[in-house]
Amino acid sequence: MSLRRILKSRGELRIHENLDELSTDLVEYISELSEASVKERGAFAIALSGGSLIGLLGRLCEAHYNKTIDWAKWYIFWVDERVVAKSHTDSNYRLAKDGLLSRVPIISSHVHSINDSLTAEDAASEYEFGIRQLVKTRVIDVSDISDCPKFDLILLVMGPDGHVASLFPDQPALAMKDEWVTFITDSPEPPPERITFTLPVINSASNVAVVVTDGSKAEAVHLAIDDIGSDCPSLPARMVQPSKGKLVWFLDKQAASKLHCVQLSE
Repeated sequence: MSLRRILKSRGELRIHENLDELSTDLVEYISELSEASVKERGAFAIALSGGSLIGLLGRLCEAHYNKTIDWAKWYIFWVDERVVAKSHTDSNYRLAKDGLLSRVPIISSHVHSINDSLTAEDAASEYEFGIRQLVKTRVIDVSDISDCPKFDLILLVMGPDGHVASLFPDQPALAMKDEWVTFITDSPEPPPERITFTLPVINSASNVAVVVTDGSKAEAVHLAIDDIGSDCPSLPARMVQPSKGKLVWFLDKQAASKLHCVQLSE
């Protein structure tokens, strides 16, 4: 496997030659975190994103991982969700169910999706309430520096505009401090109504992985990771900085092509 690992103030960079190698490394990373979390506290609370991520997780369905991963200890959440029916093609739940969850032996009651019959505001409130109950029972750990949930792993993807979850540039949701889950009704990308984790929740996780592929996102990767001047726009992805957890970027070489550290090494 051709892999460059670079440590920066913005986390660990894992730069891959192609999507196949990135997928292999990402799945092994998740498997190792799952094993460590189950051994340490008896559960693995993971929050998924949508988009291209699920396709990269397909190797988790292979027989090898069915034998090595303790699926009964997995608890699944979503970093963000579109407020549409679960059967809708825009649903992150449907994407994950079709591409991963229906193909591995995860306990159905451990899959925590939004109530798709509610408004965006009510769905966000109910989702946060459910997470708070699971923090009380320590299905989800709790941050030792705030009351935020401490997910074992939050998986993010980044858009060309630098958004992560459904936290888009220059939107009020970026500034929320007290809410764990919020909602938006004017997403720049369709569909407009969504729920999303807030930055305090993302930054309280034990591990955060940001997965970025394709050259169309290279400029946003540069702005999110490289040391840039204070006059440059602060993208949502740049605001991802776990308080005490570990941040890892999984990049293909096209997405990493404008990083200073990559250009200097070529």
